[in-house]
Amino acid sequence: MKKIIESAHAPKAVGPYSQAVEANGTLYISGQLPIDPATGKFAEGGVAGQTAQCLKNIGAILADAGYDYSHVVKSTVLLADMDGFAAMNKAYAQFYAEPYPARVAYQVAKLPMGAQVEIETIAVRIKNY
Repeated sequence: MKKIIESAHAPKAVGPYSQAVEANGTLYISGQLPIDPATGKFAEGGVAGQTAQCLKNIGAILADAGYDYSHVVKSTVLLADMDGFAAMNKAYAQFYAEPYPARVAYQVAKLPMGAQVEIETIAVRIKNY
């Protein structure tokens, strides 16, 4: 059975998709843009600020679904420019502790609304993790 997760503390989906879907103890979080839900605008601070906002949005969805960052097993980071990798990596590290989740980062041709970063995440309810 799947359950749709919608957090009031993260930006609303702007298309025909859900913020997140939970199925069999696994939470699939759609790509989060660096939109501050309080203002509806992108976070300031370049790639680092945008990465932090993406991860804050992910954190809100995780929390509303009963998960936290320790449940994250995989993230996909999309960057508008791979030159921002170091800044993204530094900001990303502030949200996770060892053991770190698996991750991949790609440079893409373009992100929605001109974002510099978008992050999608998979979390699993694991006991004794």
